[in-house]
Amino acid sequence: MVLSLVSATMGLQTGLAPAKAPRAVTTMETVSDLKTLAEELNPVVGFWDPLALSEAGNAEEGGFLSQEAAIGYLRASEIKHGRIAMAAFVGYIVQSNGIHFPWALTTSGITYADIAAAGGPADQWDALPTAAKLQIFGAIGFLEGWGENYKALAADGEKHYMKGGKPGYFPSFKNGVEPSIHPMPLDLWDPFGFTKKMSDERKAKALKAEINNGRLAMIGIMGFVSASKGLIVPGMDGLGIKPYAGEIMAPFSSTNADLPFVTDMLNYVLPKP
Repeated sequence: MVLSLVSATMGLQTGLAPAKAPRAVTTMETVSDLKTLAEELNPVVGFWDPLALSEAGNAEEGGFLSQEAAIGYLRASEIKHGRIAMAAFVGYIVQSNGIHFPWALTTSGITYADIAAAGGPADQWDALPTAAKLQIFGAIGFLEGWGENYKALAADGEKHYMKGGKPGYFPSFKNGVEPSIHPMPLDLWDPFGFTKKMSDERKAKALKAEINNGRLAMIGIMGFVSASKGLIVPGMDGLGIKPYAGEIMAPFSSTNADLPFVTDMLNYVLPKP
C-alpha cells in the first residue's frame, strides 16, 4: 500500500509532548495503572487482558525483564501500531478510490498513475519497483532506530519507555545528537509547533483519544485486508473492496525478483498438515 506505508513511516512513535522539553522522570507503570487507564479509555469494557500480557516479565525468576519494563514495551507498542493503523486505514481508502500523486514515482519513468492502475492497495504495493520498497523500508528502519536512540531521548529530557520514559514519545531531529544524516529543519511530530501551548491535561486527554482511535483503526485496516481476501466482514462486504489474489504477508512480489531469495520465496509451497 503506497500511501499507507509512506504515511505509516511518518507516524511511527510520535509523541504528544513538544521536543526538547525537559521533564521529571515518569514513574514506570504497573498493572494497577493499566486498570485505571482501561477504565478511563472504555468504562464499558474495562480492563481486559485474556492473554495475561500485563503479567509478562521474568525479573523475579532471575531474568532481565521486569514487569514494569514489559508493560512499558506493550504500551509503546500499542500506541505505535495504533498510529500506523490510522495512517494505513486512511491510505487504504485514498488508494482504493484511485487518488494518487500526479508525478513520476522513479527516474525510470514509472508514475503514481501506473501504480494506481495495478488494482487495490495491496496490488499497488506489489507493483512497486524494488528501489521504492527499499527506500520505504530504509525510512522505517531509520525512524525506528531514532525512536529507540537513548542519546536522542536523553537530549529531550526523556528516557526509554522500558526504563521509565513516556510511551509513544519520539525524540526531536534537532537536538544535536550525532550522527546527523542531513539537516532536518522540521521534526516528525508537530513540525510547526501547533501543540506547544496545549496544557498537560489536554495532551493527556488527546493521547487517550488517540489510543481509542488507534484500536479502532487496527480493527478497521484488518477488516479491509480480510475483505480483500474474500472473507466475510460485516459492514465491509458491500463497500466494493477490490479482491486481492496475492499474499498479504509477503513484502516482495515478482516485480522484485531482482532481489536475492525473492523468487525462492514466491515459489515456496507450504507443506500440507
